Amino acid sequence: MSLIKYEVFLKVVELGSLTKAAEALGFTQSGISHTISSLEQEFGFPLLVRSRSGVKLTVNGEQVLQPIREILNWNEQLKQQVTDIHGLETGTITIGTFTSVSVHWLPDIIKQFREEYPYIEFKLMEGGYLEIEQWIEAGVVDCGFLSLPTRERFEVIPLKRDRMLAILPLGHPLSKAPYMPLAQIAYEDFIIPKPGSDYDVQRVLEKAGIKPNIKFSAGDDYAIIAMVEKGLGISILPELVTRFQYERVAMLELEERSFRSLGIAVNSMKYASPATRRFLQHVQHWSSSQGAI
Repeated sequence: MSLIKYEVFLKVVELGSLTKAAEALGFTQSGISHTISSLEQEFGFPLLVRSRSGVKLTVNGEQVLQPIREILNWNEQLKQQVTDIHGLETGTITIGTFTSVSVHWLPDIIKQFREEYPYIEFKLMEGGYLEIEQWIEAGVVDCGFLSLPTRERFEVIPLKRDRMLAILPLGHPLSKAPYMPLAQIAYEDFIIPKPGSDYDVQRVLEKAGIKPNIKFSAGDDYAIIAMVEKGLGISILPELVTRFQYERVAMLELEERSFRSLGIAVNSMKYASPATRRFLQHVQHWSSSQGAI
């Protein structure tokens, strides 16, 4: 079977639309439709349900999605291995990441990496910790940045211990205090990251035995900082997130110092593509050069 049919199928599923998939792949919509119909004929059952709002997987389509994804991942690894043997490191690395790493780490990491391997391309997928774990496990991404500990089956390279800080409005009575009393948090309106992104904050709260008065939940770290700035509550965030935010909000050390541990993980180092293995080595070296461990 032609692998291009699998690539078209995955792109339609990813974008939820034949039209959007056609635009992304440079096909006509009729060409995309014909490719999907041809694949359905080969399999002997429908893969997608089409409607005015887009497309969604049938039950049978859901069952073949992961095997098709694995076939394409293996094909990508094979191509990279062949080119690696010839000394021409090429391919695409898909990375699961979250905002603070995307903003403060990855531009420098990727810039330095491409100086040595200019033909390797990158695709970044941003999400919360839970989403990134799921992407690694399903093979949607080649590797992903995470807060540790993570799933036991993953192979992990530890990178940095990042302080957790209390974030307060500049006019808050405690904004100039030497540290944030943990007991006080229970009496404040609290803004928490969305579920799946809140591991680090929950660890701090659970360790201190605090049940916060949660008023808002937000999926973006910088949205939380903006809400704190406007006096909607306080929060706890990692220091990496708060870089360059010193004039907007007050940042206090917690009464009991707390850290999150950042790392980069893969499902299996043995089966990672040559480009991914090189990238992981580069990230580890970059982290060491920054004094991150």
